[in-house]
Amino acid sequence: MSTTSSGTGFSLKDQLFNRERVTYLARLFHEQDHEFDQTAFVRTTMRGFSKLELKERIVRIATTLERFLSDDFRVAAKQITQALPPPLDPRRSDDDFGDFIFAPLGEYVVRNGMDPKHLKLSLRTLKSLTQRFSMEDAIRSFINEYPDETMRELSKWATHSHYHVRRLASEGTRPLLPWSKRLLIDSTAAIPILDEVHGDRTRYVTRSVANHLNDISKSHPDVVLLTLERWKREERQSADELHWMSQHALRTLVKKGDRDALQFLGFRSCPDVEISEFSLRRTEIRPGEAVEFSFVVDARRDERLMVDFVIDFMKANGKRSPKVHKLKQLEVKKGSQTVIQKKHVLRANATTYTLYPGTHQLALQINGQNRGTLSFELL
Repeated sequence: MSTTSSGTGFSLKDQLFNRERVTYLARLFHEQDHEFDQTAFVRTTMRGFSKLELKERIVRIATTLERFLSDDFRVAAKQITQALPPPLDPRRSDDDFGDFIFAPLGEYVVRNGMDPKHLKLSLRTLKSLTQRFSMEDAIRSFINEYPDETMRELSKWATHSHYHVRRLASEGTRPLLPWSKRLLIDSTAAIPILDEVHGDRTRYVTRSVANHLNDISKSHPDVVLLTLERWKREERQSADELHWMSQHALRTLVKKGDRDALQFLGFRSCPDVEISEFSLRRTEIRPGEAVEFSFVVDARRDERLMVDFVIDFMKANGKRSPKVHKLKQLEVKKGSQTVIQKKHVLRANATTYTLYPGTHQLALQINGQNRGTLSFELL
C-alpha cells in the first residue's frame, strides 16, 4: 500500500499518524486515568516512528499501549472504552470516516483479546470503537478465529441504532476488503446480513453493501443477481437507491460484458445502433498527453446505452493488460444521431498503472460488446 503520492510529496501516513495524533491519543487515556504516563507513551511510540509505514505505525502504537495499559485485558478494555470521545454524529449519513488514530485500539484488541474467555468483551469493545473509527480490519481476525460466534453477533449489529455499527456488519465481512486479511468463511456467508442492511437509509451503509456484492460477483455472479432480483421484489429499499446499489454492485460484471448483469440494469446486450467515424485525433502519444477519440452513434430503435472504452496497456514483458474506463450512459431515440468525443490523459505518474512504450489498443465497448478497435503508439 503506497502512502506517499509521487510528485506531490503528500504522505498519508504522516497526516494520519504523527506526534500530534499520538499525543491526542495519550491525552485521552491520561484524562481518564492520571496514572497513564502520556509523556512516556509519546516518547516511546515516536522512537523511529518516521521510518515506519502506515500499518507498521498502527502496530507500533498498539504494542506500546501494551506497556502502558493493564495486563488484565478486562481492565484494559475498560480503560480503552472509557478514554473514547463521543461517538461520531449519528445524524450524518455519509463520508464520516472517523479518526484513524483509533485504528491501533482495534489492533490492541486483536493482539490481546483473542482468548475465548474474552470473546464477548472483545466484540463489545470493537462495537464501541467502530463508532469512532471503522473496525473492519480488526473484526476479520475474530471472524476467522470464531466464525459462528462472530457472525451471530454481526447479525445483531445489522439492526444497531448507530449506522457505523450497521456498516461494519457489511464492510467487515466483505470477501475482498482492500488492504485487509482474507476471510476463511465462504464468500456468500454474509448474504443474510446484507438482506437486513440493504434497506438502510444511510448511503455509507448501502455503499458498503454494493461493494460487498461486487466482491461476491467475482466468484458467484449468479448469487449476486438472484439477491438483487429478490431485493427488488421485496421493495424494502427505495427504487432509486436500489438502482444505484445495483449499478455499483454489478460494475465488474458490466465491464466484462456480462449479459445477465446488463439486462438486469436495463441494457440490451446487442443494441441496434450503428457506430461510424470512430477515429483517433493522434496515433502517436507521449506520457502525460491525452488519447483523444470520437465516434458517431446512429440509433435504429430506442436504446439505453452504457458506453465504455478499453485501453490495452503495454506491460514490461511485452504483453497487454486491458483496463476498462467508463465513458457515459445515454438514451438514444430511433433515427437519432449522436456524436461522442473523449479526451483521456495518460498520466506519467499514475499509481494504478505504469506506462511502457509500444503499440497500445483502444477499444470501444457498448453494452459490454466491442464495437471497434484502434491502435496508437506510446512514445
